[in-house]
Amino acid sequence: MKKGLVWIRRDLRLHDHAALSAATKECDEVSLVFVFDKKILEKLEPEDRRVSFIYEALLEIEEKVGVHTLVGDPIKLIPELFKKLKIDHLYFNRDYEPYALKRDNKVIREIGNVSTYKDSVFFEPHEVLKGDGSPYTVFTPYKRRWLEAFLNQGKNISDYKVNLNKIKKGNSKLKLELFKKMGFQKTQNTLVGGTSKGKKLLSSFGKKIANYDKTRDFPAMEGTSNLSVYIRFGCISIRDMIRLSLKNKSSGHDIWLSELIWREFYQMILGQFPHVVKKEFKPKYEGIPWSGTTKEFNAWKEGRTGFPIVDAAMRCLNETGMMPNRLRMVVASFLCKTLLVDWKKGEKYFASKLLDFDLAANNGGWQWSSSTGCDAQPYFRIFNPYSQSQKFDGEGEFIKKWCPELSSLNSKKIHQPDLADMIELAEAGCTLGKDYPFPIVSYTKSRQKALKMYKKALS
Repeated sequence: MKKGLVWIRRDLRLHDHAALSAATKECDEVSLVFVFDKKILEKLEPEDRRVSFIYEALLEIEEKVGVHTLVGDPIKLIPELFKKLKIDHLYFNRDYEPYALKRDNKVIREIGNVSTYKDSVFFEPHEVLKGDGSPYTVFTPYKRRWLEAFLNQGKNISDYKVNLNKIKKGNSKLKLELFKKMGFQKTQNTLVGGTSKGKKLLSSFGKKIANYDKTRDFPAMEGTSNLSVYIRFGCISIRDMIRLSLKNKSSGHDIWLSELIWREFYQMILGQFPHVVKKEFKPKYEGIPWSGTTKEFNAWKEGRTGFPIVDAAMRCLNETGMMPNRLRMVVASFLCKTLLVDWKKGEKYFASKLLDFDLAANNGGWQWSSSTGCDAQPYFRIFNPYSQSQKFDGEGEFIKKWCPELSSLNSKKIHQPDLADMIELAEAGCTLGKDYPFPIVSYTKSRQKALKMYKKALS
Protein backbone atom coordinates (compact mmCIF):
# COMPACT_ATOMS: atom_id res chain seq x y z
CA MET A 1 0.00 0.00 0.00
CA LYS A 2 1.43 3.36 -1.06
CA LYS A 3 1.04 6.12 1.51
CA GLY A 4 1.25 9.80 0.60
CA LEU A 5 1.58 12.96 2.67
CA VAL A 6 0.29 16.28 1.33
CA TRP A 7 1.81 19.36 2.91
CA ILE A 8 -0.74 22.18 2.60
CA ARG A 9 0.41 25.77 3.00
CA ARG A 10 -1.22 28.56 0.98
CA ASP A 11 -3.74 26.12 -0.54
CA LEU A 12 -6.26 25.54 2.25
CA ARG A 13 -8.96 23.69 0.33
CA LEU A 14 -9.99 20.20 -0.74
CA HIS A 15 -11.03 20.92 -4.34
CA ASP A 16 -9.14 21.83 -7.53
CA HIS A 17 -5.87 21.15 -5.72
CA ALA A 18 -2.94 19.99 -7.87
CA ALA A 19 -0.86 18.26 -5.19
CA LEU A 20 -3.82 16.68 -3.43
CA SER A 21 -5.26 15.48 -6.73
CA ALA A 22 -1.99 13.79 -7.69
CA ALA A 23 -1.62 12.21 -4.26
CA THR A 24 -5.12 10.73 -4.25
CA LYS A 25 -4.55 9.32 -7.74
CA GLU A 26 -1.20 7.75 -6.99
CA CYS A 27 -1.61 6.63 -3.38
CA ASP A 28 -3.88 4.23 -1.53
CA GLU A 29 -3.92 6.40 1.58
CA VAL A 30 -3.22 10.12 1.94
CA SER A 31 -2.56 12.20 5.05
CA LEU A 32 -2.64 15.99 5.29
CA VAL A 33 -0.31 18.21 7.30
CA PHE A 34 -0.20 21.94 7.99
CA VAL A 35 2.61 23.58 9.95
CA PHE A 36 2.28 26.91 11.73
CA ASP A 37 5.84 27.99 10.94
CA LYS A 38 7.44 29.55 14.02
CA LYS A 39 9.84 31.57 11.88
CA ILE A 40 6.80 33.32 10.42
CA LEU A 41 4.79 33.43 13.65
CA GLU A 42 7.55 35.15 15.62
CA LYS A 43 7.29 38.18 13.33
CA LEU A 44 3.55 38.63 13.99
CA GLU A 45 1.60 40.42 16.70
CA PRO A 46 -0.33 38.20 19.19
CA GLU A 47 -3.69 39.31 17.74
CA ASP A 48 -2.74 38.84 14.08
CA ARG A 49 -5.95 38.24 12.13
CA ARG A 50 -4.34 35.89 9.62
CA VAL A 51 -3.69 33.23 12.24
CA SER A 52 -7.41 33.09 13.03
CA PHE A 53 -8.31 33.02 9.32
CA ILE A 54 -5.97 30.07 8.73
CA TYR A 55 -7.34 28.32 11.81
CA GLU A 56 -10.92 28.70 10.55
CA ALA A 57 -9.93 27.35 7.14
CA LEU A 58 -8.24 24.35 8.76
CA LEU A 59 -11.31 23.71 10.92
CA GLU A 60 -13.46 23.49 7.80
CA ILE A 61 -11.04 21.03 6.21
CA GLU A 62 -11.00 18.95 9.38
CA GLU A 63 -14.78 18.65 9.32
CA LYS A 64 -14.36 16.45 6.23
CA VAL A 65 -10.94 14.80 6.63
CA GLY A 66 -8.07 14.53 9.08
CA VAL A 67 -5.23 17.04 9.17
CA HIS A 68 -2.07 17.01 11.25
CA THR A 69 -1.67 20.57 12.56
CA LEU A 70 1.81 21.21 13.91
CA VAL A 71 3.65 24.21 15.35
CA GLY A 72 7.37 24.68 14.83
CA ASP A 73 9.99 24.44 12.09
CA PRO A 74 8.66 22.62 9.00
CA ILE A 75 12.22 21.76 7.94
CA LYS A 76 12.34 19.53 11.01
CA LEU A 77 8.67 18.60 11.49
CA ILE A 78 7.80 17.46 7.94
CA PRO A 79 10.60 14.83 7.73
CA GLU A 80 9.75 13.68 11.27
CA LEU A 81 6.08 13.15 10.40
CA PHE A 82 7.09 11.52 7.12
CA LYS A 83 9.04 8.87 9.06
CA LYS A 84 6.51 8.54 11.89
CA LEU A 85 3.60 7.78 9.54
CA LYS A 86 5.81 5.58 7.32
CA ILE A 87 4.99 7.72 4.29
CA ASP A 88 6.25 6.74 0.84
CA HIS A 89 5.94 10.09 -0.93
CA LEU A 90 5.52 13.78 -0.07
CA TYR A 91 3.43 16.12 -2.24
CA PHE A 92 3.06 19.90 -2.10
CA ASN A 93 2.29 22.89 -4.29
CA ARG A 94 5.10 25.28 -5.12
CA ASP A 95 5.61 28.66 -3.43
CA TYR A 96 7.78 31.31 -5.10
CA GLU A 97 8.73 33.54 -2.17
CA PRO A 98 12.48 33.53 -1.35
CA TYR A 99 12.04 32.15 2.18
CA ALA A 100 9.64 29.45 0.98
CA LEU A 101 12.01 28.34 -1.79
CA LYS A 102 14.90 27.87 0.65
CA ARG A 103 12.68 26.06 3.16
CA ASP A 104 11.15 23.76 0.56
CA ASN A 105 14.50 22.86 -1.00
CA LYS A 106 15.80 21.80 2.42
CA VAL A 107 12.77 19.56 2.95
CA ILE A 108 13.17 18.06 -0.53
CA ARG A 109 16.84 17.26 0.12
CA GLU A 110 15.99 15.70 3.47
CA ILE A 111 13.15 13.47 2.25
CA GLY A 112 14.02 12.75 -1.38
CA ASN A 113 10.70 11.23 -2.44
CA VAL A 114 8.93 14.50 -3.19
CA SER A 115 6.70 15.81 -5.99
CA THR A 116 5.82 19.51 -6.31
CA TYR A 117 3.14 21.18 -8.44
CA LYS A 118 2.07 24.46 -9.97
CA ASP A 119 -1.13 25.54 -8.25
CA SER A 120 -1.21 29.07 -6.81
CA VAL A 121 -0.63 30.69 -10.22
CA PHE A 122 -1.84 29.89 -13.72
CA PHE A 123 1.57 30.54 -15.27
CA GLU A 124 4.74 30.25 -13.23
CA PRO A 125 7.44 32.98 -13.24
CA HIS A 126 9.44 31.21 -15.96
CA GLU A 127 6.51 30.41 -18.25
CA VAL A 128 5.64 33.84 -19.66
CA LEU A 129 8.83 35.35 -21.06
CA LYS A 130 9.95 37.48 -23.97
CA GLY A 131 11.03 35.89 -27.24
CA ASP A 132 14.67 35.99 -26.16
CA GLY A 133 13.87 34.21 -22.89
CA SER A 134 14.25 37.29 -20.68
CA PRO A 135 11.52 38.37 -18.22
CA TYR A 136 9.09 41.19 -18.86
CA THR A 137 9.38 44.31 -16.72
CA VAL A 138 6.37 46.15 -18.19
CA PHE A 139 2.86 44.91 -17.54
CA THR A 140 1.07 45.55 -20.84
CA PRO A 141 3.35 43.39 -23.04
CA TYR A 142 3.40 40.76 -20.29
CA LYS A 143 -0.38 40.73 -20.29
CA ARG A 144 -0.46 40.32 -24.10
CA ARG A 145 1.95 37.40 -23.90
CA TRP A 146 0.01 35.89 -20.98
CA LEU A 147 -3.25 36.02 -22.95
CA GLU A 148 -1.51 34.64 -26.03
CA ALA A 149 -0.18 31.69 -24.02
CA PHE A 150 -3.62 31.18 -22.52
CA LEU A 151 -5.29 31.16 -25.95
CA ASN A 152 -2.61 28.88 -27.39
CA GLN A 153 -3.58 26.20 -24.92
CA GLY A 154 -7.19 26.59 -25.96
CA LYS A 155 -8.33 28.45 -22.82
CA ASN A 156 -7.94 25.10 -21.12
CA ILE A 157 -8.42 25.49 -17.37
CA SER A 158 -7.57 22.35 -15.44
CA ASP A 159 -9.83 21.25 -12.62
CA TYR A 160 -7.78 18.99 -10.38
CA LYS A 161 -10.20 16.41 -9.01
CA VAL A 162 -9.62 15.14 -5.48
CA ASN A 163 -10.74 11.72 -4.22
CA LEU A 164 -11.66 12.56 -0.64
CA ASN A 165 -12.18 8.87 0.15
CA LYS A 166 -8.42 8.38 -0.08
CA ILE A 167 -7.69 10.96 2.60
CA LYS A 168 -7.21 9.54 6.06
CA LYS A 169 -10.00 10.61 8.43
CA GLY A 170 -9.38 11.59 12.01
CA ASN A 171 -11.00 12.97 15.12
CA SER A 172 -10.88 16.74 15.49
CA LYS A 173 -7.72 17.86 17.23
CA LEU A 174 -7.90 21.56 16.40
CA LYS A 175 -8.72 23.21 19.69
CA LEU A 176 -8.52 26.84 20.75
CA GLU A 177 -5.68 25.83 23.09
CA LEU A 178 -3.59 25.87 19.95
CA PHE A 179 -3.62 29.67 20.09
CA LYS A 180 -2.16 29.66 23.59
CA LYS A 181 0.51 27.21 22.46
CA MET A 182 1.47 29.60 19.69
CA GLY A 183 1.12 32.71 21.85
CA PHE A 184 -1.77 34.15 19.82
CA GLN A 185 -5.29 35.37 20.49
CA LYS A 186 -8.36 34.33 18.50
CA THR A 187 -9.76 37.31 16.59
CA GLN A 188 -13.21 37.94 15.16
CA ASN A 189 -12.70 38.76 11.49
CA THR A 190 -15.23 40.27 9.12
CA LEU A 191 -14.18 37.63 6.59
CA VAL A 192 -14.25 34.06 7.91
CA GLY A 193 -11.66 31.57 6.73
CA GLY A 194 -12.63 28.55 4.64
CA THR A 195 -13.74 27.42 1.21
CA SER A 196 -17.48 27.60 1.85
CA LYS A 197 -17.34 31.34 2.60
CA GLY A 198 -14.95 31.88 -0.31
CA LYS A 199 -17.27 30.13 -2.75
CA LYS A 200 -20.26 32.12 -1.50
CA LEU A 201 -18.39 35.37 -2.07
CA LEU A 202 -17.28 34.16 -5.50
CA SER A 203 -20.87 33.36 -6.42
CA SER A 204 -22.11 36.69 -5.05
CA PHE A 205 -19.42 38.58 -6.93
CA GLY A 206 -20.37 36.74 -10.10
CA LYS A 207 -23.74 38.52 -10.00
CA LYS A 208 -22.17 41.98 -10.03
CA ILE A 209 -18.90 41.42 -11.89
CA ALA A 210 -20.30 42.98 -15.09
CA ASN A 211 -20.23 46.37 -13.32
CA TYR A 212 -16.89 45.76 -11.60
CA ASP A 213 -15.10 48.29 -13.80
CA LYS A 214 -17.59 50.96 -12.72
CA THR A 215 -17.78 50.21 -8.99
CA ARG A 216 -14.39 48.91 -7.85
CA ASP A 217 -12.91 52.35 -7.11
CA PHE A 218 -15.76 53.57 -4.88
CA PRO A 219 -15.13 52.29 -1.32
CA ALA A 220 -18.64 53.06 -0.04
CA MET A 221 -20.23 50.96 -2.80
CA GLU A 222 -18.78 47.60 -1.77
CA GLY A 223 -17.81 47.22 -5.41
CA THR A 224 -14.82 44.92 -4.87
CA SER A 225 -14.95 41.14 -4.63
CA ASN A 226 -13.45 40.72 -1.12
CA LEU A 227 -11.87 37.55 -2.51
CA SER A 228 -8.23 38.55 -2.14
CA VAL A 229 -7.73 36.81 1.20
CA TYR A 230 -9.39 33.62 -0.09
CA ILE A 231 -7.01 33.41 -3.05
CA ARG A 232 -4.08 34.38 -0.81
CA PHE A 233 -4.62 31.37 1.43
CA GLY A 234 -5.97 29.17 -1.33
CA CYS A 235 -9.46 28.64 0.05
CA ILE A 236 -10.45 29.01 -3.60
CA SER A 237 -8.13 28.42 -6.54
CA ILE A 238 -6.75 30.79 -9.13
CA ARG A 239 -8.60 28.65 -11.67
CA ASP A 240 -11.90 29.28 -9.85
CA MET A 241 -11.22 33.00 -10.29
CA ILE A 242 -10.27 32.77 -13.96
CA ARG A 243 -13.32 30.64 -14.79
CA LEU A 244 -15.51 33.42 -13.40
CA SER A 245 -13.76 36.00 -15.59
CA LEU A 246 -14.64 33.97 -18.71
CA LYS A 247 -18.29 33.26 -17.92
CA ASN A 248 -19.53 36.31 -19.82
CA LYS A 249 -18.13 39.09 -21.94
CA SER A 250 -18.20 42.56 -20.38
CA SER A 251 -15.77 45.29 -19.43
CA GLY A 252 -16.16 44.18 -15.82
CA HIS A 253 -15.10 40.62 -16.66
CA ASP A 254 -12.15 41.95 -18.67
CA ILE A 255 -10.95 44.20 -15.85
CA TRP A 256 -11.27 41.33 -13.37
CA LEU A 257 -9.11 39.07 -15.56
CA SER A 258 -6.61 41.89 -16.03
CA GLU A 259 -6.24 42.20 -12.26
CA LEU A 260 -5.64 38.47 -11.97
CA ILE A 261 -2.89 38.87 -14.56
CA TRP A 262 -1.42 41.75 -12.52
CA ARG A 263 -1.21 39.26 -9.64
CA GLU A 264 0.74 36.85 -11.83
CA PHE A 265 2.93 39.68 -13.12
CA TYR A 266 4.06 40.54 -9.59
CA GLN A 267 4.61 36.85 -8.80
CA MET A 268 6.82 36.71 -11.90
CA ILE A 269 8.75 39.82 -10.85
CA LEU A 270 9.37 38.36 -7.39
CA GLY A 271 10.51 35.07 -8.89
CA GLN A 272 12.79 36.63 -11.49
CA PHE A 273 14.06 39.59 -9.44
CA PRO A 274 14.11 38.50 -5.77
CA HIS A 275 16.18 41.57 -4.81
CA VAL A 276 12.91 43.57 -4.77
CA VAL A 277 12.18 42.11 -1.33
CA LYS A 278 14.87 44.29 0.23
CA LYS A 279 15.43 47.17 -2.15
CA GLU A 280 14.15 49.12 -5.11
CA PHE A 281 13.61 47.32 -8.42
CA LYS A 282 15.24 50.29 -10.18
CA PRO A 283 18.76 50.85 -8.78
CA LYS A 284 18.71 54.53 -9.73
CA TYR A 285 16.01 55.10 -7.08
CA GLU A 286 18.00 53.57 -4.22
CA GLY A 287 19.42 56.91 -3.17
CA ILE A 288 16.17 58.80 -2.56
CA PRO A 289 16.76 61.05 0.49
CA TRP A 290 13.50 60.35 2.32
CA SER A 291 12.93 63.22 4.74
CA GLY A 292 9.63 62.26 6.39
CA THR A 293 9.63 62.09 10.18
CA THR A 294 8.73 59.30 12.57
CA LYS A 295 5.96 61.52 13.94
CA GLU A 296 4.42 61.87 10.48
CA PHE A 297 4.77 58.13 9.84
CA ASN A 298 3.00 57.34 13.11
CA ALA A 299 0.19 59.76 12.27
CA TRP A 300 -0.26 57.97 8.95
CA LYS A 301 -0.37 54.56 10.66
CA GLU A 302 -2.94 55.73 13.21
CA GLY A 303 -5.21 57.56 10.76
CA ARG A 304 -4.71 61.05 12.17
CA THR A 305 -3.01 62.97 9.37
CA GLY A 306 -5.79 65.52 8.91
CA PHE A 307 -6.49 64.20 5.39
CA PRO A 308 -9.89 62.46 5.78
CA ILE A 309 -9.71 59.90 2.95
CA VAL A 310 -6.26 58.80 4.09
CA ASP A 311 -7.29 58.59 7.73
CA ALA A 312 -10.49 56.71 6.93
CA ALA A 313 -8.56 54.17 4.83
CA MET A 314 -5.93 53.60 7.51
CA ARG A 315 -8.51 53.23 10.28
CA CYS A 316 -10.35 50.71 8.10
CA LEU A 317 -7.11 48.77 7.67
CA ASN A 318 -6.32 48.81 11.38
CA GLU A 319 -9.83 47.70 12.31
CA THR A 320 -10.52 45.07 9.64
CA GLY A 321 -7.24 44.14 7.99
CA MET A 322 -8.70 45.15 4.63
CA MET A 323 -8.55 48.16 2.31
CA PRO A 324 -9.90 48.63 -1.24
CA ASN A 325 -7.17 48.76 -3.89
CA ARG A 326 -7.90 52.34 -4.93
CA LEU A 327 -7.32 53.49 -1.37
CA ARG A 328 -4.14 51.40 -1.08
CA MET A 329 -2.74 53.47 -3.95
CA VAL A 330 -3.93 56.72 -2.37
CA VAL A 331 -2.42 56.08 1.07
CA ALA A 332 0.81 54.69 -0.40
CA SER A 333 1.28 57.70 -2.65
CA PHE A 334 0.47 59.95 0.32
CA LEU A 335 3.08 58.32 2.56
CA CYS A 336 5.86 58.40 -0.04
CA LYS A 337 5.12 61.56 -1.99
CA THR A 338 3.32 63.78 0.51
CA LEU A 339 4.88 62.76 3.81
CA LEU A 340 8.14 61.80 2.05
CA VAL A 341 8.53 58.60 4.09
CA ASP A 342 10.45 55.61 2.68
CA TRP A 343 8.06 53.23 0.91
CA LYS A 344 9.69 50.24 2.64
CA LYS A 345 8.26 51.43 5.98
CA GLY A 346 4.75 51.52 4.51
CA GLU A 347 5.21 48.14 2.89
CA LYS A 348 6.28 46.66 6.23
CA TYR A 349 3.29 48.18 8.01
CA PHE A 350 0.88 46.82 5.42
CA ALA A 351 2.56 43.43 5.77
CA SER A 352 1.78 43.48 9.49
CA LYS A 353 -1.86 44.49 9.08
CA LEU A 354 -3.30 43.17 5.80
CA LEU A 355 -5.45 40.09 6.15
CA ASP A 356 -4.75 39.32 2.49
CA PHE A 357 -1.02 40.12 2.69
CA ASP A 358 0.89 38.63 -0.21
CA LEU A 359 4.58 39.47 -0.51
CA ALA A 360 4.63 39.76 -4.31
CA ALA A 361 1.49 41.91 -4.59
CA ASN A 362 2.30 44.09 -1.58
CA ASN A 363 5.86 44.74 -2.69
CA GLY A 364 4.78 45.35 -6.27
CA GLY A 365 2.05 47.76 -5.22
CA TRP A 366 4.31 49.81 -2.96
CA GLN A 367 7.09 50.00 -5.52
CA TRP A 368 4.52 51.03 -8.14
CA SER A 369 3.17 53.81 -5.91
CA SER A 370 6.63 55.08 -4.96
CA SER A 371 7.80 54.96 -8.61
CA THR A 372 10.72 52.70 -7.67
CA GLY A 373 9.38 49.50 -9.21
CA CYS A 374 8.87 47.94 -12.63
CA ASP A 375 6.28 49.63 -14.82
CA ALA A 376 5.63 52.07 -11.98
CA GLN A 377 3.80 55.37 -12.30
CA PRO A 378 6.19 58.27 -13.11
CA TYR A 379 7.64 59.95 -10.02
CA PHE A 380 5.92 63.21 -10.93
CA ARG A 381 2.48 61.59 -10.79
CA ILE A 382 1.34 62.26 -7.25
CA PHE A 383 -2.16 61.39 -6.10
CA ASN A 384 -3.99 64.41 -4.72
CA PRO A 385 -5.82 63.08 -1.64
CA TYR A 386 -8.46 65.80 -1.87
CA SER A 387 -9.41 65.19 -5.50
CA GLN A 388 -9.25 61.42 -5.02
CA SER A 389 -11.62 61.77 -2.08
CA GLN A 390 -14.05 63.98 -4.00
CA LYS A 391 -14.00 61.73 -7.05
CA PHE A 392 -14.38 58.35 -5.37
CA ASP A 393 -16.18 59.19 -2.11
CA GLY A 394 -18.17 62.20 -3.26
CA GLU A 395 -20.74 62.16 -0.48
CA GLY A 396 -18.14 61.24 2.12
CA GLU A 397 -19.91 57.99 3.07
CA PHE A 398 -16.69 56.04 3.55
CA ILE A 399 -15.14 58.91 5.48
CA LYS A 400 -18.20 59.20 7.74
CA LYS A 401 -18.01 55.49 8.56
CA TRP A 402 -14.38 55.55 9.66
CA CYS A 403 -14.04 59.17 10.80
CA PRO A 404 -17.38 59.67 12.61
CA GLU A 405 -16.17 62.94 14.14
CA LEU A 406 -16.56 64.40 10.64
CA SER A 407 -19.94 62.84 9.87
CA SER A 408 -21.96 66.05 10.30
CA LEU A 409 -19.91 68.07 7.82
CA ASN A 410 -21.47 68.61 4.41
CA SER A 411 -20.27 66.71 1.34
CA LYS A 412 -18.01 69.58 0.26
CA LYS A 413 -16.18 70.30 3.48
CA ILE A 414 -15.84 66.70 4.68
CA HIS A 415 -13.00 66.15 2.20
CA GLN A 416 -11.00 69.09 3.59
CA PRO A 417 -12.32 70.09 7.04
CA ASP A 418 -9.72 72.81 7.54
CA LEU A 419 -11.50 74.84 4.84
CA ALA A 420 -14.73 74.87 6.86
CA ASP A 421 -15.40 78.05 8.81
CA MET A 422 -15.96 78.21 12.56
CA ILE A 423 -19.76 78.18 12.23
CA GLU A 424 -19.75 75.10 9.99
CA LEU A 425 -17.42 73.28 12.35
CA ALA A 426 -19.48 74.30 15.38
CA GLU A 427 -22.69 73.11 13.76
CA ALA A 428 -20.97 69.82 12.91
CA GLY A 429 -19.80 69.47 16.52
CA CYS A 430 -16.18 69.16 15.42
CA THR A 431 -13.24 71.10 16.81
CA LEU A 432 -10.12 70.86 14.68
CA GLY A 433 -7.04 70.09 16.70
CA LYS A 434 -9.19 68.35 19.30
CA ASP A 435 -11.80 66.11 17.68
CA TYR A 436 -9.94 65.84 14.40
CA PRO A 437 -6.39 66.98 13.56
CA PHE A 438 -5.34 69.81 11.32
CA PRO A 439 -3.44 68.59 8.22
CA ILE A 440 0.05 67.63 9.42
CA VAL A 441 1.60 68.93 6.18
CA SER A 442 0.64 71.17 3.27
CA TYR A 443 -0.15 69.00 0.26
CA THR A 444 0.94 71.70 -2.20
CA LYS A 445 4.29 72.36 -0.49
CA SER A 446 4.94 68.66 0.02
CA ARG A 447 4.30 67.98 -3.65
CA GLN A 448 7.04 70.44 -4.60
CA LYS A 449 9.39 68.87 -2.05
CA ALA A 450 8.67 65.43 -3.46
CA LEU A 451 9.48 66.51 -7.01
CA LYS A 452 12.78 68.01 -5.85
CA MET A 453 13.55 64.90 -3.78
CA TYR A 454 13.10 62.55 -6.75
CA LYS A 455 14.95 64.83 -9.16
CA LYS A 456 17.88 65.02 -6.76
CA ALA A 457 18.03 61.23 -6.45
CA LEU A 458 17.88 60.72 -10.21
CA SER A 459 20.57 63.32 -10.89
